Amino acid sequence: MYARFGKRICDLLVSIAALPFVAVVVAVLAIAIKAEDAGPVFYNAPRVGRGGREFIMFKLRSMKVNAPDLVMEDGSTYNGADDPRMTRVGAFMRKTSLDEFPQFLNVLMGSMSVVGPRPDLRRETELYRGNEGRKLEVKPGITGYAAVYGRNSLPWRERLKLDVHYVENLSFALDLRIFLRTFTTVLRQEGVYVDEGALGEATAGQADEMRGPRP
Repeated sequence: MYARFGKRICDLLVSIAALPFVAVVVAVLAIAIKAEDAGPVFYNAPRVGRGGREFIMFKLRSMKVNAPDLVMEDGSTYNGADDPRMTRVGAFMRKTSLDEFPQFLNVLMGSMSVVGPRPDLRRETELYRGNEGRKLEVKPGITGYAAVYGRNSLPWRERLKLDVHYVENLSFALDLRIFLRTFTTVLRQEGVYVDEGALGEATAGQADEMRGPRP
């Protein structure tokens, strides 16, 4: 009952309540983003949602315009503290997760939930093994089980295991625990970035090339 009806009701209540705060935060950050490099404020990111359907996930742009994709050895996207693709404003937004705030609009539109597995790129879903594809049985979330218990510090496959665990144990109690835990995770800035040691040689070379010579 909760998974079919209650979860959507909770999503609507939380997202509607959050909208005024989200609007203020986005307005302030939009000015900062424009002031830094005059590029677009939003990055409309294609992601794969429930049932394998692709949707546009709204984000504030945290990277330089036309930044390339850096891929880890396991096929996931690189997200490191010394990522040369990030703008100064973007680095701040990543640490505080403020770049994800526009996703409350995705929740209102029904393509995302407040709590659920973080959505993957299409090329990442093509790398799923075993039961990992079960994460697509539910709507992706702004926050989720893997996002509050390890986040990017965990290897991608470990995050997928946590996503499947969430799907298999979905309940109001679990969603509430994850939602409350999110505040602690964000305030402590836990697991924001991947371990630099997890980079493959090719990816590390790409990153070094983008950074240029060090002083």
